[in-house]
Amino acid sequence: MTKLQYSKIINTLLNSSNPTIQYKTKKLIVDESETSSKMIALRESIKESDVAKSLLSHIDKDGTIHTHPYKKWQGPHWTLFCLAQTEYPPNDSKLIPLRDQVYNWLFKKEHLEFPQSLLIHGQEDRFRRCATQEGNAIWYSIKLGIDNEQTYELVNRLIKWQWPDGGWNCDKRPSATTSSVIESLVPLRALYLASKHYNDKKAFDYANKTAEYFLKRRLYKRLHDGNLILPLFAKIQYPIQFYDVLFSLFVMSEIKKINDPRCNDAINLLISKQLSNGGFPLELKNAITSNELVPRGTYADWGISGKTKMNEYITVDSLYVLKMANRW
Repeated sequence: MTKLQYSKIINTLLNSSNPTIQYKTKKLIVDESETSSKMIALRESIKESDVAKSLLSHIDKDGTIHTHPYKKWQGPHWTLFCLAQTEYPPNDSKLIPLRDQVYNWLFKKEHLEFPQSLLIHGQEDRFRRCATQEGNAIWYSIKLGIDNEQTYELVNRLIKWQWPDGGWNCDKRPSATTSSVIESLVPLRALYLASKHYNDKKAFDYANKTAEYFLKRRLYKRLHDGNLILPLFAKIQYPIQFYDVLFSLFVMSEIKKINDPRCNDAINLLISKQLSNGGFPLELKNAITSNELVPRGTYADWGISGKTKMNEYITVDSLYVLKMANRW
């Protein structure tokens, strides 16, 4: 791709009808200041975007969404996650009831007991928890400006539960002695953001330990044979993100590790997916758009999918990664 081709695709994103795409392009690629009056106004306009209005369309009169907080992918937990993904502006008080729904769930005594969690005798340093739940809650609470003292407690829990190799795992089998890539990338992102937000060196150090866990594996390869850890890693997935080539590289960009040589193989894999027009495809849309509550549903439209079709969300994130990696 030439610089002219990159300029054209960036211009396409800047002229998107979606304010989230405009905002992320200006923030991540053009490097416009988030504090400028124009950028603040643009971010505020995201509240009126089709995606934001769709995500919040099922809030009841009491300010909550009447389903389990973790309902995939339409419950309060995932609603807040998706809003944060869109760069929804911070400090919106109407999101507080949704946050409280999530926190009431996360802080229940039963949440830390079997079958949700497990502590195996003799493996006290490997507490079994689905740490992505706490991780995403930390991340979107800070991003959306709705964090409180409970958010910081979640940070401390992640630190306490980190496994010796630097990650986390919810596998209840005693034979599981290695962290899970699926359960570790989200907490890494959360701890890094929390370390900056709270000026917490301990969170920063633990985030670095997790980063090393991934870098040892070149983000996606098994330590013992260098093969792909999970086939799904090679496919770009959206809007729900746990672990794939783009998300792992995006997190490495956020935490300033993207220029580590051990990221190069994953960067090359991402580049191999670039379309002739400079855009990138959404290879696996992992949520079903519906106005009804359905299994693995989403109320929002996240754009076109398919290996040969450009998706704006995927394109802006991919270009950010390549920019941070000095690949264009």
